Amino acid sequence: MLQLKKKIWLDMKKIKAIFIMVFVSALFLNAFAGQESNSRKEGNMQTLELTKEWDKVFPKSEKVLHSKVTFKNRYGITLAADMYIPKGAKGKLPAIAVSGPFGAVKEQSSGLYAQTMAERGFLTVAFDPSYTGESGGEPRFVASPDINTEDFCAAVDFLSNLEIVDPERIGIIGICGWGGMAINAAAIDTRIKATLTSTMYDMSRVSANGYFDSMDENGRYELKKRLNEQRTMDFKRGSCELAGGVPDVLPEDAPQFVKDYYGYYKTKRGYHKRSLNSNGGWNKTSALSFINMPILCYSSEIRSAVLLIHGEKAHSCYFSKDAFKKLKGDNKELLIIPGASHVDLYDNQAGAIPFDKIESFFRENLK
Repeated sequence: MLQLKKKIWLDMKKIKAIFIMVFVSALFLNAFAGQESNSRKEGNMQTLELTKEWDKVFPKSEKVLHSKVTFKNRYGITLAADMYIPKGAKGKLPAIAVSGPFGAVKEQSSGLYAQTMAERGFLTVAFDPSYTGESGGEPRFVASPDINTEDFCAAVDFLSNLEIVDPERIGIIGICGWGGMAINAAAIDTRIKATLTSTMYDMSRVSANGYFDSMDENGRYELKKRLNEQRTMDFKRGSCELAGGVPDVLPEDAPQFVKDYYGYYKTKRGYHKRSLNSNGGWNKTSALSFINMPILCYSSEIRSAVLLIHGEKAHSCYFSKDAFKKLKGDNKELLIIPGASHVDLYDNQAGAIPFDKIESFFRENLK
């Protein structure tokens, strides 16, 4: 494992910081010069215009009923979601809210997870986090450890008030960076009875410390200087500069995990026009709040069930392993998928997502 970490780190040092910005885009500021500016007008994002056609990156299931829904979070931001209901379902249903990966939209991985779990008998919603996708919020393309944790809790608000949902049987699924948000939400929201993370990132840790905690205090200080200089420029210009998503052209010396991101976000397999990672990325200054406000501080107090799933070969696997160490109780589990990479758990192209295990986890804990 040590040799694997060393190899990944050495590979990462070879590439420009733009490629690492795939999921911590604001962490490194030497992005493409002249990158697209976040100055487009979204209109009144509280009266959302939702697409009517099926525009997901996965096929529509004939086993579920699909509809678009909206709900507000505690900060007044209207969130857009896809709701999936099992056909022929009767009585009060268990429900699951899904989001992620970090920089993705509900038409990508989260929608696939939601639809699949609906096929297995759960009412599900896959939502776009605040400031992204079809959800509201200005400026666009900004992330927040507080607001994005609240987004999960807002989804629980919505589900708890549906007539066909049993409010005592609600769980959540967080993918990639939203895995950390899901655990953070479970630590504060006692209505959440079961939490599952898939290929989890701790966005506050990686933003403040770099990959494998390689950034020291001096490095963090220089990063904060660059981020705050960017704030000054953004204010002067009146719009937020974007950091850039997955690069359009993949360099030959890119590490494997960047190649994997490219293979999902920039190809027909996973590209979506509203996805941050597929296009212009996050605002450059998005990392500021993550650096200063660590998540998972109270994860040891979670009393409900938690299942963390990660690929054995994922560069990010250490996030799940370390998060699991903080959890307490015999209803916590870490599942490592042999041979799987980080992106293998985005969709089921490699057959790596253990949906049978996921179903049994929620059936056991949402009863």
